[in-house]
Amino acid sequence: LLVAALLVLVSRHDALALTVFVILTAATVAIAWRTEAAALAAPIAAVLAAAVMADWSVHLVVDALIAPAGPAAPTTPEPESYDYGAHLFLAVVWAAIFGIPGFLAQGRSTRPLVPILWSASAVFAPIAMLVALYYRIAGFDQSVPFAGFALLLAAIYAVATETLVRRQPRPGLAASGAIFATGALAALALTFTFAFEKGWLTVGLALMAPGAAWIAEKRPLPWLRWLAAIMVAVVLARIAYEPRIVGDDIGATPIFNWLLYGYGVPALSFWVAGWLLRRRADDLPARMVDSGAILFTVLLVIFEIRHYITGGDIYQPVNDIAEAAIDVNAGLGLTIGLERIRGRTGSVVHNIGAMVIAALTLCGIGFEFAIVASPRFYNEPVDGVFFNMILLGYGLPAVLAIALALIARTTRPLPYRIVAAITAVTLALFYLTLEVRRLFQGPYIDGPTSDAEQYAYSST
Repeated sequence: LLVAALLVLVSRHDALALTVFVILTAATVAIAWRTEAAALAAPIAAVLAAAVMADWSVHLVVDALIAPAGPAAPTTPEPESYDYGAHLFLAVVWAAIFGIPGFLAQGRSTRPLVPILWSASAVFAPIAMLVALYYRIAGFDQSVPFAGFALLLAAIYAVATETLVRRQPRPGLAASGAIFATGALAALALTFTFAFEKGWLTVGLALMAPGAAWIAEKRPLPWLRWLAAIMVAVVLARIAYEPRIVGDDIGATPIFNWLLYGYGVPALSFWVAGWLLRRRADDLPARMVDSGAILFTVLLVIFEIRHYITGGDIYQPVNDIAEAAIDVNAGLGLTIGLERIRGRTGSVVHNIGAMVIAALTLCGIGFEFAIVASPRFYNEPVDGVFFNMILLGYGLPAVLAIALALIARTTRPLPYRIVAAITAVTLALFYLTLEVRRLFQGPYIDGPTSDAEQYAYSST
């Protein structure tokens, strides 16, 4: 089988070589079906078939890559009709060769590893074929037909999962059901990817987390709780690669831009997934998902603020007082929200998250105090008599800090409450002092202090 696969690659997918490879693949699966000791041959054959399809999808030309002039396009490309028609048919044949026996083999063996190998082949091969075809034919563009194929595949895997769960317990059957459930979620994520444009892959991957959590609650299968946690890590890696989700097409509209979808939908998905997982156990996967929910919520708020301040370019270097003020208010609001949530859940993740955000917000408040000592603060006009930057940077944070101190009075230790109270009082004093200067000196508050202003300070 390996020699036949290499022959297909070398011959550039010659029809005879492909036919021989398909026949040998079917023979390998048949041998694995009849001989339990050869069960490992099924997933190996699935990997080789996927490699052949991936080679056609990428359309790699080896001799062009190693040519002295560098990579070049093939001079005699294969006919498109042959490429698409033959390989579409081959994908269906391979999906059937691995998918049907992979499902029917469940419950036949007394060894747990055998049904797991069959189910892995049944899930991996069709999904790999679908992705390869989509890449070659649609070129990662929107494709409703491929979305329909992916949705059909998800439905088939869901039916297979439900059928296996209803059977009598057998060695490896629960793990195989989890593999088929994983395939259903992966196919559903591909449906979103194929049907929509831009950064919907991130959204689709994030939606797999609550899907896995919901299935794990209804059908307590192994691996599903960890699958939800793995999806958090995958989405996090995706945004680490491109924090703007869709590159330069993020949009200039405040709030309603791709940041809202790229971070908001994953954040909401992870909150729901964490809630579902915690209903059964507050274990490591549940805590990982809860951590992802907090992280994506914070990133959504921070990036939306930066997007608004910079006019759409989150990478633009800006030293803006307004951004610091809004960040402080947002940080206090998030801390208050997490304090409320942790009071209901008792989760250690929510507890630590609230403490970390509170500490970072306190650093932001310290930065605001440093801004007041900066000449830049007094050289810029303060627009508005009462509704101005002073209210945004010091008045509102003072109110929020007071609210935080009141919420924490029965749930946090005394040092925490003292810091919150001192912060609230300090912010209030700064607000009153700067607002008095605004009232007496106008938009520019860098002038000398008058006697009337001194009297106002003493009265305050």
